[in-house]
Formats: sequence, C-alpha cells, structure tokens
Amino acid sequence: MKLSEKEIENVSKLEPIKRYQYFIKRIADHTFIFTLRNQDGSWAISSVENNKLFPIWPAAEYAQKCAIDEWENFSVERLSLNRFRTELMNSIREEKFLLNIFPVSKTTGFVVDLEEFQRDLQEELEKYE
Repeated sequence: MKLSEKEIENVSKLEPIKRYQYFIKRIADHTFIFTLRNQDGSWAISSVENNKLFPIWPAAEYAQKCAIDEWENFSVERLSLNRFRTELMNSIREEKFLLNIFPVSKTTGFVVDLEEFQRDLQEELEKYE
C-alpha cells in the first residue's frame, strides 16, 4: 500500500513515542517491517551513548527517506514479521542492539530493547486474533 506524501509528512512530525505507537499498530496490521541494507549485506546501524541501534520502519517510504549521508548507499529491505522474528531477533539479541523504531531523517526514533518491543507487539497482535 503506497502512502500519501501528506501521511508521510504528518506521521514523520510526530514525537518518537507517537511514531512508535503508529509503528506497532501498522506492523500488526500489515505484518511487514522495513530496514536498510547495503550491497555487501550489512544492515544500517547507528550508535548513541555506547549503544548500537538497529533501525526499523513501518513502511518503505519512511525508510527510504533515511537512506542519506552514511546510509546513502543502502537500499530498503522489506522483511515479513515472521522473518524478522525468526531470523533477525536472535542476531539483534546476540549483538545486544537496541531497536531504533522509526527514526526520521538524522533524528533517532524511539529506542527500545527487544523484550519491550516484543511485549508491545504481542499485545497489539492479540487484538487481531
């Protein structure tokens, strides 16, 4: 589903916690997560206060807008929620990454650990059962 420029603009202006809430609802509904990856297979990772952050977005359009500066050679990678859970969560846990949910431009999004993210997502997914 293609997002309108107006929706992209309005949602991007929200505070990080509001973008996080939007993110959780959207991925529970659409079951896809988007991130950035370069041609050698490396994921886009950032750092804040000695923490490594793994960025994820609820739609390709938001991720694409962050493919700038050090991430300009990265492409949007679409992951099913199932693939994210089965393949990436273990790597994220092992690497002790935090999730950077929905960063905008050069601004960090809502930073959350994997366990809190899983709880929030599961709570939202239960509404769909």
